[in-house]
Amino acid sequence: MSERTTERKWWQQAVVYQIYPRSFQDSNGDGIGDIPGIISRLDYLRELGIDAIWLSPVYRSPQDDNGYDISDYQDIDPMFGSLADMEELIAEAKKRGIRIIMDLVLNHTSDEHRWFQEAKKSKDNPYHDYYVWRDGVEGELPNDMEAAFGGPAWEWVPELKQYYFHQFSVKQPDLNWENEKVRREIYDMILWWMDKGVGGFRLDVIDQIAKEPDQRITANGPRLHEFIQEMSRETFQKGDLITVGEAWGADPERAKLYSNPDGSEFSMVFQFEHIGLDQQEGKSKWDLAPLRLVDLKKALAKWQEELHGCGWNSLFWNNHDLPRIVSRWGNDKEYRVQSAKMLAMILHGMQGTPYIYQGEELGMTNVRFPDISHYRDIETLHLYEERVEAGYDEADVMTSIYAKSRDNARTPMQWDGSANAGFTAGEPWIEVNENYRQINAETEMADPDSVFRFYQKLIALRKEYPVIVDGKFTLLFPEDEQIFAYTRSSKDSQLLVLANFSGKEASCSLPEMWAEGQVLACNYEKESGAGEEAWKSGHLRPYEAVMVLCQK
Repeated sequence: MSERTTERKWWQQAVVYQIYPRSFQDSNGDGIGDIPGIISRLDYLRELGIDAIWLSPVYRSPQDDNGYDISDYQDIDPMFGSLADMEELIAEAKKRGIRIIMDLVLNHTSDEHRWFQEAKKSKDNPYHDYYVWRDGVEGELPNDMEAAFGGPAWEWVPELKQYYFHQFSVKQPDLNWENEKVRREIYDMILWWMDKGVGGFRLDVIDQIAKEPDQRITANGPRLHEFIQEMSRETFQKGDLITVGEAWGADPERAKLYSNPDGSEFSMVFQFEHIGLDQQEGKSKWDLAPLRLVDLKKALAKWQEELHGCGWNSLFWNNHDLPRIVSRWGNDKEYRVQSAKMLAMILHGMQGTPYIYQGEELGMTNVRFPDISHYRDIETLHLYEERVEAGYDEADVMTSIYAKSRDNARTPMQWDGSANAGFTAGEPWIEVNENYRQINAETEMADPDSVFRFYQKLIALRKEYPVIVDGKFTLLFPEDEQIFAYTRSSKDSQLLVLANFSGKEASCSLPEMWAEGQVLACNYEKESGAGEEAWKSGHLRPYEAVMVLCQK
């Protein structure tokens, strides 16, 4: 553990803020958020205290998959601005001590990318082998593999009498990482962005790049870590970057490779074990099941314990694909503020790099549009159509959508109580959540006890107390169905995070030492009466959470 303490990287005490550019801030009235809009809000992010911005894709793209279908890695899509705007964002963020993390999609490109346009011209074209092709006969697929977005994973190109492979949309042909020229093009592009001054990269579905479709292998192919290590040597290790790989197929052993402290691959990995805990086993995310707190604690504790000293965790509740956490696992009505703070404390007290998704720091909630016509997410619209056609009750389908639609995360950022929440002077590309007059940044920043101020405090605590960065994690009360509690221990101090993960009063038995500790944060406003100190005797109000420090 001494290695972690003495050779700590900047990103080990950093907090990252994810921006979904389309929904953050519109500067020109077209209803779509853009890079100049982000620049205009950098002072807000500096006040929050974050260290880096992870920017969902802003590259030139036909937007078949929300920008994850890139047609030019070295240009900005006009809907978001220009390359000059991007350079200004990097420079203005740097002035405020904030780094920009680009979202890289290296498993596939858009079918409108120059490489693929060339690849389709002939089998002899130098770009043909940049993609994955198989000879065949029309109507006789190379195998029965299916694409993640539905339908076969093979698409026929009649002029070549070949199929190309696509794990996702038909407009997202997979790159052939076996081709050394492809890899070199990618590395040169990464170095180009590094020269522009970006502070890191988030790597989309990176565990898919070493695919072997003839063997039906997509994730965790045999050459995966060879490719990642080569990319790291050729690019990331030439700068002081934060890198995070999205790996749905990661387990702790693989994550130790991805986040090896020697820097041979990435800084950390996104894993998603905790994200599937509120769905019916063996079914999809739309088949809802209540969260069992015991399962959540077990999953998070496993990653805390197994990566300690030999890897690094990313910590997140939300992103652009997930519902709002206060609606999902908190209480977004009478206990919205307390439960949003409780969830924040649980996450930010752990070891790893926390990620805040835009609006999370305000306690923004899921949206409940009156009917399906108000939704924009292609996944949500397909789900509705499929299930209604299959005979599901429409009300049940909408219940699933209210709980899990990606549009919950994509409604515009709620800046103030003016029209469209201050997001745009025009017509927003998706409607604003109707509660924006009650929940917005202007209101939150004016209230010293707001969710925003609580996030601000948690970010500052991570920078002040090394035990939050380095301490060993120990789960308390693993079988308790209401209490989520753990300690973090270092050579000279101990930290307790104690939280009631429910809307009912809870009790637990704590060692006396904690009653004498220093309270670093608590999520109920200070008030007179016994309730304020009741946690010391193990009595917690609904969603109450406290963080306590003891010196050894």
